[in-house]
Order: sequence, then structure tokens, then C-alpha cells
Amino acid sequence: MLSAQQDAEVMAEINITPFTDVLLVLLIIFMILAAIQTPPGFEKELPNHSNQNATKNINHNDIEVDVNNKGVIYVDGTKTDTVGIYRVMYDASKKKPNHHVSIIADAKAPYGVIIRILDAAKEANLNDVGFVTS
Repeated sequence: MLSAQQDAEVMAEINITPFTDVLLVLLIIFMILAAIQTPPGFEKELPNHSNQNATKNINHNDIEVDVNNKGVIYVDGTKTDTVGIYRVMYDASKKKPNHHVSIIADAKAPYGVIIRILDAAKEANLNDVGFVTS
């Protein structure tokens, strides 16, 4: 009689072990798919400077920084290099304090040059920096 009572009782516990196993397998599958689809390294896409319409949208009070595909830098028409960019940006910040820095870069411009420009703007206390797109 004891075994008949045990069969009649409802099981009140849920076994979550199979559910946990399925979730772990799905997690592993999604991790593998995410690793496959993500390209290695940092992919940059700078605006293309070949279109001259981009320069029409710049305010003439802005500090304009042009970078060509060889990494040559022009700040408001003054040619400089990655070492002199700090001095030139500091001088530009004194002429035009608290103004926007507009970076017009070729799509093939070296990424390190762009980082130097951003760093020089930060050192010159020019915090409003943006890329001009076409």
C-alpha cells in the first residue's frame, strides 16, 4: 500500500539539470559564432576627402585640420607634421579659444596621425572635435 501512495503523489520539484545543459550549449555556440563574425583588430572608416562638398559645411570660425592620404597635416592652412602638431594646435587654440576642431581626413590617412591630432587638441584644451563627412 505504501508504494501506491507514493505513485499517487505529485512531484513538487523541477529538475533543471537538462535545461542548464541546453543553455550552456547555446552559450558556447553563440560565443563561437560571435568570434567568427567579428573582424580582427580595429577597423577604421574615415570620411573620404575627395568630395569637396564637405568643406562647404565648415564654419570659418572653426579650426580646420586637413590630413591627406600620405599623413601630411594642415591646420588652418599651415603645414605641420606629427611632432609640430602640438605647437600648432596650441597656437590655434590661443587665436580661437573654445572653438570646434573640424578634422577633414582622407580615407587612406594613417590612423596614428589622426590619434596625434586628437591628442594635440586635447592638450590644447580643445574638447569639441569632430570629423567632417561628405
